[in-house]
Parts: sequence; structure tokens; C-alpha cells
Amino acid sequence: MSDQREPQEQEEALEAADSEEIQESSGEDVDGAEARLQELEALAEERRDQALRAQAELENQRRRFERELENAHKYAMEKFASEMLEVSDSLEMGLQAARESKDVERIIEGAELTLKNLNKVFEKFGIKAEDPTGERFDPERHQAMSMQEDPESPPNTVVATMQKGYLLQDRVLRPAMVVVSKAPTSPNIDESA
Repeated sequence: MSDQREPQEQEEALEAADSEEIQESSGEDVDGAEARLQELEALAEERRDQALRAQAELENQRRRFERELENAHKYAMEKFASEMLEVSDSLEMGLQAARESKDVERIIEGAELTLKNLNKVFEKFGIKAEDPTGERFDPERHQAMSMQEDPESPPNTVVATMQKGYLLQDRVLRPAMVVVSKAPTSPNIDESA
């Protein structure tokens, strides 16, 4: 019987030792798990805070962009308008000079200077005048006001410009008003003769 008891006691002793070990390790596991949980909670809070800050920064950038866009729309013409003031001043001085003097040459000279000033402003802002006389008619850039026969020009050629067109950075601002050539009509020949 002692033989039988010994293995049983050994087994009980092993179970007791395993139980103590499990309790010790589970105590360590619980402490480690709690520490890990606290670390993860702190990390989650930090990430949440970072996300909120990033969201706030994006919102601030969106508002700043909207404000800048609104100002750009509102004041887009400011530079152009300030340049045009010089042209206006020049026209006013020209009119004053014309009222005071009957010298046509001086009036013409003043008008030419004003036009030159205006063209400089246009050039500065990418506005280009277009006189398409002699060019092929382009319905995207020209507005045909009439057609006429012109034996010296091929059909669909601009033979006269009634009003210049204007381009803004190669985009049509105003089409040129033109007269376009058409093919000459042949006289009706009486075939019965």
C-alpha cells in the first residue's frame, strides 16, 4: 500500500506545485496585463489627441483657403484696375487739352499716347488684340458679319476686319467681327442657246 500511496502523494505534490506556479504566474500575468492595458490606453489617448489636432489643423487650413479664395475673387481686378487708372488719367488730360486747344495734331498725339499706354496695360495682363485680315476664317475666334465675293482671296478667308478681337492668355475675350470671302458664283449660262 505504501507503493500505491507514494505515487499518489507524488501526484498530489506535483499538482500543488503546479497550482502554486499557476497562481504566481497568473499574478504576474495580471500585473503585466494591467500595465500593458494602461500603456495601450495612454497610447490610444495620445493618438486620439493627435487625430483631433490634425482635424483642427485641416479645418483651419480649409477656412484659410476659403478666405484667400474669397479675397482673390474680390480683388482679382485690383492690379488691372490700378493700371487702367493711368489710362483714364491720360484720357482726361487729352480731353482737357482738346477743349483748350484747337490744334488737331496735339489732340492726335495725345490720343496715340493714350492708346499706347492702354496697349502696354493690355500686354502686361496678357490681353492681345487680333486683326485676322488675310487669315482663314475661324468660327472659334471670329464672328462673321457678312460674306462677299473676292476673286483675289480663297473662300473662307477674312477679307476685312470691322472690329478687332481680343485674346486673354490665348483664350477669346471678344471675337473679331469680320467680313469673309466666299467663292465667286459663276454666271448662269443658258444651255439652250
